[in-house]
Amino acid sequence: MQAGGAFDSFEATAQKKMAIIHWGQSWQMNGSYQEFYAPWFDKVRAHGSIPLIDWASRRLEGGVSQPDFQLSAIYNGVHDSYIRQWALDAKAWGQPFFLRFDWEMNGDWQFPWSEQLNGNQPGDYIKAWRHVHDIFSQAGATNVTWVWCPNISSGTTRPMSSLYPGDAYVDWTCLDGYNKETQWLDPYSVFTGSQTDWLYDSYQEILHVAPTKPIMIGETASNEAGDGGSKKAAWITDFLTNHVPKDFPKIKAIVWFNWDDDNPAYTFPIESSQPSQSAFAAAIASSYYAANDFANLDMSPIPPLP
Repeated sequence: MQAGGAFDSFEATAQKKMAIIHWGQSWQMNGSYQEFYAPWFDKVRAHGSIPLIDWASRRLEGGVSQPDFQLSAIYNGVHDSYIRQWALDAKAWGQPFFLRFDWEMNGDWQFPWSEQLNGNQPGDYIKAWRHVHDIFSQAGATNVTWVWCPNISSGTTRPMSSLYPGDAYVDWTCLDGYNKETQWLDPYSVFTGSQTDWLYDSYQEILHVAPTKPIMIGETASNEAGDGGSKKAAWITDFLTNHVPKDFPKIKAIVWFNWDDDNPAYTFPIESSQPSQSAFAAAIASSYYAANDFANLDMSPIPPLP
């Protein structure tokens, strides 16, 4: 993570500094547990941004079937020494950050912590989440803000209510949702299902589960439409200028998934076209969207801005 590289490049394009900087870490990689790496957190904080880390209970290169990372293994203590040390290191770092633990747990696709995969059983996810959270509490890692982040709901996802650990274990709720299907979805439909018969109203569902919690959009983006960028640009403007302020008042943070993984099917980065880039910069220029004003943030859990 180089603050002078990717940070500056994106911000030059977006014409605004980032309030949140997001990256991921699996528990294991190449056979080794991955430590809390304070220098990355230091760089983000020095940049004036809030760290947001996806912390994944898996072996990075292990695929979906990982018996040693079944949810029951987590709540039965198999990884307790690692979890405790990571929590103690987070406490020692001492500054506020967002921890998005085992996200999109309601899905049936790629993650070994899904209750629909890896030999997991109904009820296991809540037990695992609470077990990990309890270890952090015992370690005194109160600088962690816990982000519970399902995917938008459809006929293949589990109900959010069956996976919610409870208000005492969650600080922010969260949704991941994209316009990436063969059917073009306007941003309102992505989060409410209004344009389809296979997506549900995820915004209202998560409000029903946790009505008092602020909502983060942990991942979102739109593909290009092959029209030179005008349709994606309109999608960005509609989402950030119209729907977020007017229709989704509980959404208090948004993370654009500006990732290019060399898959031509996904054109998520705002740099995918000049119109998209310009639309994003124009939308977030509004004072409704914060910049990197958080170098001195000292409150945990991290509160939403008014």
